[in-house]
Amino acid sequence: MEPPKRRRTNTRARLLEGALEVFAERGFHGASVEDICDRAGFTRGAFYSNFGSKDELVIALFQATTDRLIEQISALLPELANEPVTLLDAVLGLLDEAAPDQRRWHLISTEFTLHALRSPDAARALNEQREAFRSRLTHLVEEIAETNGLEFSVPPEQFVRLVIALHEGARSQSLLEPRKVPAGSLEQTFLPVVLEAVTR
Repeated sequence: MEPPKRRRTNTRARLLEGALEVFAERGFHGASVEDICDRAGFTRGAFYSNFGSKDELVIALFQATTDRLIEQISALLPELANEPVTLLDAVLGLLDEAAPDQRRWHLISTEFTLHALRSPDAARALNEQREAFRSRLTHLVEEIAETNGLEFSVPPEQFVRLVIALHEGARSQSLLEPRKVPAGSLEQTFLPVVLEAVTR
């Protein structure tokens, strides 16, 4: 018999995957808890034993995605820490691989961000999750800079914010105009230039 902790972990994972599919198809507001449960094969009771609301579930999706990204970047450090530009390319590749489907993830993250702009509670939860992610990513950036004897002329967190902003904006353009703006092309062109400009 499956241990309770593992069973709970598996239930959460299936609910998250089901939510990804339903949100992408019907939108955050168009998808109901029942829709998510039906897709995942669970009851409302299973949902509410793991998540207090759809908002909480989406924050868990953000958390799972960023946790996986941080783990992957950390794994790259021993091999690439002395090559910051190469590492930057690798990180950008991971940003595109962190979510299973970039179009699906972009739909969900954009819609929830709009929801958060209208809901103080959702904004608070999303800001907390994003701040935690930026903090962990900033720590990695500082570690890379120290290894390479580099010093930032701007706060490293501001550089991280720029990386995220450029990536998110470029992803939107790439999804709309894939031929004119291939995925990752803007980041690969401009971030090395920015990195050189803000370090010495």
